[in-house]
Amino acid sequence: MLSDADLAEARRLLGREPTPVEAACLENLWSEHCSYRSTKHLLRTLPTTGPDVLIGPGDDAAIVRFSDEVALAIGMESHNHPSYVDPYDGAATGVGGIVRDVLSMGARPIALMDPLYFGPLEDEKNRHLFSGVVSGIGGYGNCIGVPVVRGEVVVDPSYAGNPLVNVVCVGTVRPDAYITGRVRKPGSKLLLVGAPTGRDGLGGASFASRDLSEDSEAADRPSVQIGDPFTEKLLIEGILAMVATGKVLSCRDLGAAGLAGASSEMCSTFGGHIRADRVHLRETGMTPVEIMLAESQERMCLEVAPDDVGLIGGLAERYDLPWSEIGEVIGQPHYIVTFWDEVVCDLPMEILIEGAPGCALPEQPYAAERPFVRPERPLRELALMVLAHPEVADRRWVAEQYDRDVQVRTVDALHDAAVLRLGNAALALSCGCNPRQIHLKPYEGTANTVLENAANLACAGAVPIAIVNCLNFASPVHPEVYWQLSQAVRGLADMARALDCPVVGGNVSLYNESDEHGTQIKPTPSIGMVGKGPIRRWTKPEPGWTLALVGETHPDFGGSVLDAVTNCGGHAPTMGDLSTLIPVRNAVARSERITATDLSQGGLLAALAAIAPDAAVALEGDLVEALFAETPGRFLLAAADPALLADVPHRVIGTVGGAGLRITAPSGSLTLAPEEIQAALETLSRRMADA
Repeated sequence: MLSDADLAEARRLLGREPTPVEAACLENLWSEHCSYRSTKHLLRTLPTTGPDVLIGPGDDAAIVRFSDEVALAIGMESHNHPSYVDPYDGAATGVGGIVRDVLSMGARPIALMDPLYFGPLEDEKNRHLFSGVVSGIGGYGNCIGVPVVRGEVVVDPSYAGNPLVNVVCVGTVRPDAYITGRVRKPGSKLLLVGAPTGRDGLGGASFASRDLSEDSEAADRPSVQIGDPFTEKLLIEGILAMVATGKVLSCRDLGAAGLAGASSEMCSTFGGHIRADRVHLRETGMTPVEIMLAESQERMCLEVAPDDVGLIGGLAERYDLPWSEIGEVIGQPHYIVTFWDEVVCDLPMEILIEGAPGCALPEQPYAAERPFVRPERPLRELALMVLAHPEVADRRWVAEQYDRDVQVRTVDALHDAAVLRLGNAALALSCGCNPRQIHLKPYEGTANTVLENAANLACAGAVPIAIVNCLNFASPVHPEVYWQLSQAVRGLADMARALDCPVVGGNVSLYNESDEHGTQIKPTPSIGMVGKGPIRRWTKPEPGWTLALVGETHPDFGGSVLDAVTNCGGHAPTMGDLSTLIPVRNAVARSERITATDLSQGGLLAALAAIAPDAAVALEGDLVEALFAETPGRFLLAAADPALLADVPHRVIGTVGGAGLRITAPSGSLTLAPEEIQAALETLSRRMADA
C-alpha cells in the first residue's frame, strides 16, 4: 500500500482519490527500487558519457561501442530480497531479468557475472542460501545458453539474514542496430510477447524497497517470481528474429512493477493506453491490479507499426511464444488503463514517472577503524586461515556448476578477469567489491573497488571501457547509512574519472537489513567492469620464472581477510596508486610469457598461492605486513625472462620452482607444503560439497 505521506501527495497531485490500479501503480513506480527517490541526485554526479557511450543510464541497458562492428549492451541488477525468501527461484529470475534487459536493446546476451555476498558459511542457513543461489544461477544460465564467466564470493556476518545476489549481463549488437525502450510515435501498437501473466511476483518492486522481517520466507513468498528458462531461450531467439526485421520500434523487458512499469516507462515520451483485458493470462479471475502489477517472468513489451502487427505476431507464433496486442501509443501525455472498456487508471505521465516525492535525508559521518593488534597465532596458522577463507579459497565448487564455455567465446574464466573472444580482440570482464574496507572508509574503499577491477583487467592486458554498478546499502533513513551511500558514490565517481571510464548504468538496492538477525549489511557498492584487450590465455608460470612485486606495501590491515579471521583491526587502505596499472597492462599485453595477478583479498600470500604455490621468496620488512596487508594498486608478476619486466617498476622477490612456498624475511620465515596449501584452498569446496 502507498504510505500515508505518498497517498496524501497522490491526492494533492491528482485532485482526487486514486483508483486501486492507480494506487498500485504509484506504490510500485514511486518505490525506491523504481524511482531512486533518495539517490537520484547522487547518481547525477557520476561520469556517464564518453566518445564510445551510445546509450547511457536510463534505459534497460547501456550501449557502448567496442569496435566498428560490435557494440556492447551491459546492465547490472540485484535480486536480493527474493533470493533470501526463495534462493533458487530468486537467483534464477535475477538472471532472467538482466538477460532480458540486454535483449530488449536488440542485443544477444553473451556473458554473465555474479558477485555474491553471504553470511558465514559455518551456519547451515547461510550454506542453504548460498547453495540455492548458485544452483539457481547455474540452472537458469545453463538452460538459456549464456555462460557465467566471472563472479565473486564475499562472506561477512552482516549478510546473515540478507544475502546479496547481484548479476551483470553483457550482450552484443551492431552499433547501428540497437533499439531503445522509448516509444517512437503515437499510433503505434503495443504487443505483449512471452509467457502468460499469472499472480506470481505481485508487489515485487515495493517488496524490494522494504527490509526483511522474521516471517519473510512465508509472508513474502508471493512476491518472488518463478522463472522458466526454456521459455526464456525461445524469447531470446524470437525477439532477436523480430528485431532483425527492422519493424520493432522499441522494446522493454517486464521487470519491476510488471506491465505497469514497462509500458509506462516506454510510453513516457508520449502517452499510452493499455487494454488490460487483452493480456493473455494463465490464471482465471485476475483483477486489473493483478494483471498490471504481476511480475511473471519471460515477458517483453514491443512497439510496432499497425501494419506490422501480423508480421511480428507471426514470428512470435513461429517461436511458440504467446502474444497479445494490448494497447497503443497515444499523443496525450497520460497513462490510461482500461478493463473491459472501463477506465481503471488515468494518470498524467509526469506524476507516474517523475512524481515520486524526493527524500532529503540527513548524513552522519562515523569512525569505524580500530587500532591494529598483532595476532598472537603462529604465522603458519595465520597463513592457512587466510588461504581457507572463502574470499581466497578455490571457488571451483561454484564455477563447475556454470557452463562457462557455451557460445564458444570464452578464452579464460578462472583468473583475475574473464576473457572472451570478440572478433580480433578480447572482451575482459571483472566484478565485485570489498565491503569490509568500504565500511571503514566508504569514499576510499569504493574508489579502490574501481581500481581493483581495473587491476583485474590489467592482468589480462585490457583497458577498461565502461562500468556498471549495484549500490547495495541498508536503510537510508539511518543518517550513517546515507553518509556511506553518498561517500561511496563520490568515490566511484572520482576513480571512474581518474581512469577515464564512464559509469553507464546500474541499480540501487536499499533497505538491506534483517529484523530477524538484527543486522544491517555493510555498504556494498558492487561494480561490473568491461574492457578491451588482446586475445590471450592465462599462462601458468614455469620453474625458473622470476617473481616480481609491483607497488608499495603499507600496513593496511583494516577490513582485510586477516582482520576477518583474527579481528586484528587496523587502518583500511587509503586511495590506491594508479601509476602501476599502465605499465603492468602493457607488459602483459606484449607477451604471453608474463603472468600477472593483482594483490587484493588475502594480500601477497593469496597471490602467491594463486600463481606460484611452489616458489622460493625473499621479502623485506615485517613478514606479517608483507604477506597479509591489502594495499591496493599492487601486482605479483611472474616472467620467463626478467628482461620482459624492463618497463615495469618492480622488485624481484623470488623464483618459481621447488615444492611448496618457502618464504624468508628479516623478521622470520614461513614454509608451506604443497598439500597444506591445497587443503586450505579446498576448504570452500569441501564445506559446500558436504552441505
